[in-house]
Amino acid sequence: MNDSYVQQLFADRIGGPNYGKGTEIYKFEKIKRAKRKALADYPDRSLLDFGIGENDELAPQSVRQCMADEINKPENRGYADNGIAEFKTAAASFMKRNFDVELDPENEVNHCIGSKTALAMLPACFINPGDITLMTVPGYPVAGTHTGYYGGTVYKLPLLPQNDFLPDLRSIPRDVAQKAKLLVLNYPNSPTGKVATPDFYEQVIEFAKANNIVVIQDAAHVMLTFEGEPLSFLSVPGARDVGVEIHSLSKGFDMIGWRIGWVCGHERVVSAFADVKDNCDSGQFIAVQKAAAAALDDDSIPVRTRDKYRRRMRKLVDTLSACGFECRMAGGSYFLYTPAPKGAEGGSSFDLAEDASQYLITEQSIITVPWDDAGPFLRFSVTYEAADEAAEDALMAETESRLKQIKLVF
Repeated sequence: MNDSYVQQLFADRIGGPNYGKGTEIYKFEKIKRAKRKALADYPDRSLLDFGIGENDELAPQSVRQCMADEINKPENRGYADNGIAEFKTAAASFMKRNFDVELDPENEVNHCIGSKTALAMLPACFINPGDITLMTVPGYPVAGTHTGYYGGTVYKLPLLPQNDFLPDLRSIPRDVAQKAKLLVLNYPNSPTGKVATPDFYEQVIEFAKANNIVVIQDAAHVMLTFEGEPLSFLSVPGARDVGVEIHSLSKGFDMIGWRIGWVCGHERVVSAFADVKDNCDSGQFIAVQKAAAAALDDDSIPVRTRDKYRRRMRKLVDTLSACGFECRMAGGSYFLYTPAPKGAEGGSSFDLAEDASQYLITEQSIITVPWDDAGPFLRFSVTYEAADEAAEDALMAETESRLKQIKLVF
């Protein structure tokens, strides 16, 4: 398509006049292309897909039935704006039962159309040109992307094994801390699987107060905590004075695609989020909110989900360890983060995790997600499709067989 005047009008935040002309391919698109090629080249060889980052089951029958009942009620047809009281009350009750966190559902809780939208909107509440958002890497980039949209910049905090995959807050230069307005965290962490501790959160609160920084803790995986009990940032004294926590029903409740979660904590931050939200959406469909409230009231749902992914994680750790990978049980999330192999016998060498990931797809149709932000690591997800435990065991056996054929070097 020939350039027109439209090409010159694109905003700098998405590339300006060069928008759409770049040749760089995002890693997930590379994975998709390699998957298609592997299927074409080896039609009789099944894909072993450990790259999928979403639950493999439908939402529970009780939740789907509630949705089916609510969808036909005329009172649910309208705009929800900043959420219905029933959902906010259910979220507050959930926080009290699971984390002993007392919240005012009217002023300290607001629903969001999934945690992604909350992470996209919160920078609008705080970031002016020149401001800084502190973010851990590797990690989910949305809050950083929107920081850039508002003229701010991102200061990256690498998650390294020597720091137990926690950010080193003491390493942040003084001038950076002075310009920072937001610190974005995500625990249990995606993709490292690390869980936070009360001591770490106490350090975060102290750092935030000392530097006048707002903390945004993304707790999307909190109900998939395998190491100890699930921990809310807001359960640590002082947390509500410095920030908010974002929760989602996607991971712990098998409600991927329903797009429902909530922001809770500091009353004024929740209020600012609501004001921005008023100018971005008109609320999630009320029937979805009512079904989500029913899910939150059933404590057995996240327990079942956690038990399944904990079981799968143990099997995956055992399988990969038998093939030479250096890995251990994740503290939480459905991601296993492990150092990438350096090569394979026969002369193949991998400078980057991306090289290793592409090799595994090409040679054995094994799908992983590479991360090179803080050293070469591969992310394996336990959200692969398997109908029962026998199918899980068969998939693990096939994975071990294929990996041992290529004799990876570490």
